[in-house]
Amino acid sequence: MRDEQEFIDLLYERLAELRTGAEAAMKEVLSAAGTTFQARLERDVLVAEQSGLLAAFDAGENGLCFGRLAFRDGADHHIGRIGIRRADADHTPLVIDWRAEVARPFYLATGHTPMGLRRRRHLTTKGRRVTALHDEILDLTDDERTGHEGADADAVLLAALDAARTGRMHEIVRTIQAEQDRVIRAPHRGVLVVEGGPGTGKTVVALHRAAYLLYAHREQLARRAVLVVGPNPAFLGYISEVLPSLGETGVLLATPGELFPGVTATGTDTARAAEVKGGAAMADALARFVRDQQTLPDPVIVIDHEDGELRLDAAMAEEARRRARETGLPHNLARPFFAFRVIDALTAQLADRLGADPYGGPNFLGPDDIAQLGKAVAASAGVRSAVDELWPVRTPQELVADFLADPVHLPEADADAVRRAADHVGGWTPADVPLLDEAAELLGEDDSAARAAADAEREERIAYAQGVLDLSYGSRTQEFEDRDDEDAEVLGAHDLVDAERLAERHEEADHRSAAERAAADRTWAFGHIIVDEAQELSPMAWRLLMRRCPTRSMTLVGDPAQTAEPGGCGSWETALAPYVGDRWEHVRLGVNYRTPAELMETAARVLRSAGVRCEPPRSVRSTGVPPWARRADDLTGAVADAVAREGHEDGRLAVIAPRERHAALTAVLPDASAGAAPDLTRPVVLLDPRQAKGLEFDTVIVVEPAEFGVSDLYVALTRATQRLGVVHAGVLPAGLETLSPEPAGRFT
Repeated sequence: MRDEQEFIDLLYERLAELRTGAEAAMKEVLSAAGTTFQARLERDVLVAEQSGLLAAFDAGENGLCFGRLAFRDGADHHIGRIGIRRADADHTPLVIDWRAEVARPFYLATGHTPMGLRRRRHLTTKGRRVTALHDEILDLTDDERTGHEGADADAVLLAALDAARTGRMHEIVRTIQAEQDRVIRAPHRGVLVVEGGPGTGKTVVALHRAAYLLYAHREQLARRAVLVVGPNPAFLGYISEVLPSLGETGVLLATPGELFPGVTATGTDTARAAEVKGGAAMADALARFVRDQQTLPDPVIVIDHEDGELRLDAAMAEEARRRARETGLPHNLARPFFAFRVIDALTAQLADRLGADPYGGPNFLGPDDIAQLGKAVAASAGVRSAVDELWPVRTPQELVADFLADPVHLPEADADAVRRAADHVGGWTPADVPLLDEAAELLGEDDSAARAAADAEREERIAYAQGVLDLSYGSRTQEFEDRDDEDAEVLGAHDLVDAERLAERHEEADHRSAAERAAADRTWAFGHIIVDEAQELSPMAWRLLMRRCPTRSMTLVGDPAQTAEPGGCGSWETALAPYVGDRWEHVRLGVNYRTPAELMETAARVLRSAGVRCEPPRSVRSTGVPPWARRADDLTGAVADAVAREGHEDGRLAVIAPRERHAALTAVLPDASAGAAPDLTRPVVLLDPRQAKGLEFDTVIVVEPAEFGVSDLYVALTRATQRLGVVHAGVLPAGLETLSPEPAGRFT
């Protein structure tokens, strides 16, 4: 172990050198005296580079090196979270990044397929101290022994699985399994569906896939950014430290309800309203509602004008509307075409009246006269008001709010559910966000005014820059009159740069990261999107996400057996066929690393009893501790007693109960973290089944399971890594009635 400790000491010395160098470079850049635009730009770029290096060093320091590969050809490589090189002339690698191709045998090599390895070593460290070594012999002809060989090749994996939870998901770079590695390193083009039951690690595998793709396709994906979509804020908090611990901080994490900039979805819907809002029929209903905004006079609009009133009738407006719709542009962008046609028609009407020859001769007005009339008509407040009435500019928020208040184009039962949902207090709901996005697509954003203002501002900067150059040139001309010809060859500012370039140098550059810019831009096209619990997405949510990734480079993670949302697609074929047909890959993870066999069998029995046909994943371990169930008339008191008995100071306990019972349970569990975004690092948390998706705890207590749907109950029963208890006052659902009424010995 001494040689490995010496290597780790050397490694941290090198890391300290690199960190010191990065910090020194940062200070030097920040203290630079340059105040020109170019100097500021160079400073910002260097600061971003050095900040990224420091973030990677800080992220990688914990468990910096965790493996060593000894090859038959004599090559020897240490494997770690990030790659670090020596300070020699050749920059020889000290540690190979786990994502590099040469590191792959660490995850895939077996005795049957050694991939050129003699042995594989797992290093366990605590801080900077090596605490354990575990060697696997892969070349049976190699008779060298170190004393660290172990009979159990899965010892490192099982130790990680048995460790107490912390309330945050951890990376698995030390224990990536072969089936997981194949998913992580799959090509990033196209749609990859990663299906797996509870505990198969599909979420953490998807996050490691994001880290791998950013490593393998850095230039492309760092520029376009990677989006990770999770089901709720609690889940995003749970996974938030995985990618930073792998040195990747430029990824945007968001829930579906956070994907419309400027809108925070804090409201709630009834299950029925969410289902209707998420249905595919909403796209057509909204499109028809937008067309409803393009109205006609009934029968005529009379407009006061200085040269006599103008009459805009239905026929004129109908022709203008037809021509505007033929452009195929969104509503707001097609509006100018409608306005142009209306103005042309009213101008012709006015010209006919003013230029008419009383004796039937030709019109007295020439082209210039008619052009002047057109300008006057266009400037008329009455004409502008008429255009606004017939073809108003709408925002997505205005349009969706009006639609929800009067949801025409929906069947009456659906309209009634949505109309009632619109009366709720709490603002926009997650189901509203795809509607807002759809409305934004249908409306378009008329940014002509903003572009005109920006152009005017730019012209003003150029004019100012030209004035500066003119002053410089005038001053220099006077100086040249007093100098000889040789001095006159000296270049001035106007010789080196024109006014336009000088103005550009003083424009403010956008130094936000790609992820930060993407979060503020609804039209941003991501380089890759990862969606967790993808089976829960509604058809409208799929439309939103597909717009965010025109290249269809996506990793979709989920389990149809856990579909709980009424509007969820459930079937991958149903969700993907409208966008990619059958051009997608499907991988299923079949090994459960989280849930012990005793608990998994209970969950599977519940599914079978409910008639759900699916193959639960196979658990890799058994704890010997069966789940228990206790009936109690005083439900809240029994839950409090169970928490006091089952809680463990080094682990995490979750109480998973129907949302309607949270208020009563909070009263008897004052120390439990609860709410929309509970603190999962607290010893006890109170959740509903939807919040618990994707999470794991040492111990779980399920409350009144008969009030859960089948999929929600399946989720709740598969969150524990060690112990599971059920507290109930009512009848137990089928599949749970055989549970032992007495808890086994307390977990220690």
